Amino acid sequence: MATIDECRAALDQLSDNLAGADGGVRGAAALDRSLSCHITDLDRTFTGRLDGGRIRVDAVSPGPPATKAEIRLAMTGDDLVALVAGELKFAKAWTAGRVKLEAGFRDLLRLKSLL
Repeated sequence: MATIDECRAALDQLSDNLAGADGGVRGAAALDRSLSCHITDLDRTFTGRLDGGRIRVDAVSPGPPATKAEIRLAMTGDDLVALVAGELKFAKAWTAGRVKLEAGFRDLLRLKSLL
């Protein structure tokens, strides 16, 4: 089972990956939205912002998200680490119910190019 530190490192790596992307991926990630990522097996939630193509984590708190972020993710720590490492494809994990993504319709359309 992935640790909180491994999950934080995965989110930092994802932020670096988004910042270094080009073309359509960079455009899709150039949103300014609140973000939460609930790590279900550890029952911890990372909250922050997707801003300028980077993920900024502001806090880690116990339990599910206390407030409703504009972009909400939920998954196990192992799945987060595997997704960022490229060992698990988002579309497959999402259709299997291993990853949950909630956002407004327009944001989902923009984010689909990241997936």
